Amino acid sequence: MVIRTVLSALTALTLTAPNGFLAPIEWGGGPLTVDALPSVVYTAHRGGALEVPENSMSGLLAAYRRGTAQVIDFDTRILRDGTLVVMHDATLDRTTYETGPVRMLDAAEWQDVLVRPSFDLPGYWSPERPPTVAEVLDRFGGRIMLMLEAKDPQSLKRLAQLIRMRGLTRSVFVNSNNPSVARRAHQLGLLAQLWRSKTQMRTDSPERWSSYVDVLDVDYKARDGDLVRAVNSGVPRVWAHTVTTPKQRDRALRLGCNGIITDAPGLLARTPVDASVTAAIRARRGAA
Repeated sequence: MVIRTVLSALTALTLTAPNGFLAPIEWGGGPLTVDALPSVVYTAHRGGALEVPENSMSGLLAAYRRGTAQVIDFDTRILRDGTLVVMHDATLDRTTYETGPVRMLDAAEWQDVLVRPSFDLPGYWSPERPPTVAEVLDRFGGRIMLMLEAKDPQSLKRLAQLIRMRGLTRSVFVNSNNPSVARRAHQLGLLAQLWRSKTQMRTDSPERWSSYVDVLDVDYKARDGDLVRAVNSGVPRVWAHTVTTPKQRDRALRLGCNGIITDAPGLLARTPVDASVTAAIRARRGAA
């Protein structure tokens, strides 16, 4: 599959909303919100990093068009002038043709950065500039649920402004590994997501977060008992990361997780859930 994206062309597909910001023409009567999510949710992690160039506009667009996930995930970093951009690492070295800290660039210099697609991705992908957070919100906001990880916690207030100004407070999850950042996101009126590693989950008391965490994002490699404690914590959504195989998915669903965060949404979409897992999910719904 060939995906080539020109950011100016994407911008041409939008029109100006009443508040002055660009809104997708497909919004119609209003943005899609968390309330529309199904009982089991699939998230394309960084767009589906085993299938598309991670955190690229063309990768996110492919994830949206393929329809194999209900949520699209991306990461955010802040430039030295306060511009928020889509990038996972603190440096440019791994995923672009440039080197050095992301934070050292400003918005003008960001225009010269090009994503370096991995050679082992399926299909052909052209180098392209990584998008800004505003561009991703304007392109996809309200059309599909978004999940963004605030890699720089000091950017949280600015992220909240971008989300609120576009009417997307019920359409974007803001993710962090830090419970205090999740609490702050909740206080700012955002959907708060908290991710935890398998090591952290050994000593976590996840019920403490149930009053302000909307999604508990758990490591699929955690012990069975730790996953079950998370599922029974009172947090309404417990989604397992970062899943790459049907076997990993089926185990997380069997233990009660109601969402899967995956680098391979296409693979999981092509592979049915094991019948015994489907039966267990139905039984839990019937008992609820």
